[in-house]
Amino acid sequence: KGGVGKSTVSTELALALRHAGKKVGILDVDLCGPSIPQMLKVQGKGVHQCDSGWVPVFVDQDKSISLMSIGFLLEKPDDAVVWRGPKKNALIKQFISDVTWGDLDFLIVDTPPGTTDEHISTVESLRPYKPLGAVLVTTPQAVSIGDVRRELTFCKKTGLRVIGIVENMSGFVCPHCLECTNLFSKGGGEELARHAGVPFLGCVPLDPQLTQSLEEGRDFIQEFPKSSAFPALAHIAQQILDRTS
Repeated sequence: KGGVGKSTVSTELALALRHAGKKVGILDVDLCGPSIPQMLKVQGKGVHQCDSGWVPVFVDQDKSISLMSIGFLLEKPDDAVVWRGPKKNALIKQFISDVTWGDLDFLIVDTPPGTTDEHISTVESLRPYKPLGAVLVTTPQAVSIGDVRRELTFCKKTGLRVIGIVENMSGFVCPHCLECTNLFSKGGGEELARHAGVPFLGCVPLDPQLTQSLEEGRDFIQEFPKSSAFPALAHIAQQILDRTS
């Protein structure tokens, strides 16, 4: 569902995998709302052409995280992408086949909400590369859980393995007393995973330091190891490593 934190989880997972020594690519196929360039502080940078296609934007000096997003192709940051399905599908296929990703350990694909043409094109274009699976992100509320049920059905119909479910915004941990308060309902993601027979990867609490790092394009995994969200994100990244190795 829109607003559950898919881009946040994608960004932090990429950073966690990098700190685990992995080389990571991020493909942002949220064509109407690309946000990862800002989260990684590379907005305004451009992609370049080479003999074998587009060169992605490298997030760090050692080129351990590379990113491709339509945000790099827009003339102005507030330009709207008003495209019909076929044009979106063609760009997604081009992002996958015509970008010189190099030798990656992981390619993380950040998708828009729902089950759209973009999802179908992404799965079909990645099928020859045997994708490891999907990580579904939800919040505890029933309205979000309902959307994720439809995503589970989509994965089943397309033959895409579900690596697991992440429950984001799962309570707020007070930075002063460290007490956790459930601002929304509780445990919906874990209950859905149990009912669907898929792994539950963990809960990520609301964390002001995580929000701050995303707004400023900072490396949360490196800079905030004592925050309430850090152990949750590190645990989720380790589970994904274990389940895909």
